[in-house]
Amino acid sequence: MNDLQKAKELLTEENDTLVLLCGDEIITSKERGIKPLLSLYDSGKSLRGFSAADKVVGKAAAMLYVLLKIKALHATVISRGAAEMLSSHGVAFTYDILAEKIINRSGTGFCPMESAVEAIDDPAEAPEAIRKKLQDLSKQSL
Repeated sequence: MNDLQKAKELLTEENDTLVLLCGDEIITSKERGIKPLLSLYDSGKSLRGFSAADKVVGKAAAMLYVLLKIKALHATVISRGAAEMLSSHGVAFTYDILAEKIINRSGTGFCPMESAVEAIDDPAEAPEAIRKKLQDLSKQSL
C-alpha cells in the first residue's frame, strides 16, 4: 500500500480531518477548517514527499498544500478552484466529490477561506490572505 492509500485509509478509520504521511511519519488532525494546514505551514516543517488525505479542500487549502510541497493528495470533497491550483502546480490528486465551490459550515454561502483567495493565483500570497480572513472572522464572533 502506498502512502496516499494509507493516508486515505487512516482518514476514514480514525475520523481525522487531515492525515499527512511519508513512510513511517504520520501527522494527523481532528481540527476542522484551514487552521491545521496553516499551522503546519507556519511551523516551517518540510512536508516534501508527504502524501495527504483531507476531508475538504478548497482553493486556500490547495495553495497551502502547494507551498508545503506535498507529493499527492486525496480529498473527500474538493472545489474546482482547488483542483485547478493543484493541477497547475503538478500535485497529483484524487477526490470523491468535485464541487464548484466549498460551502460554509452554516450552508448559507461560500466558505470564507475560498472567498479570501478567490482572486489570488500565486500560492505565496495565500497565507497572508488566510490569516487576515481568520482575524476578521474572530473579530466578528466577539
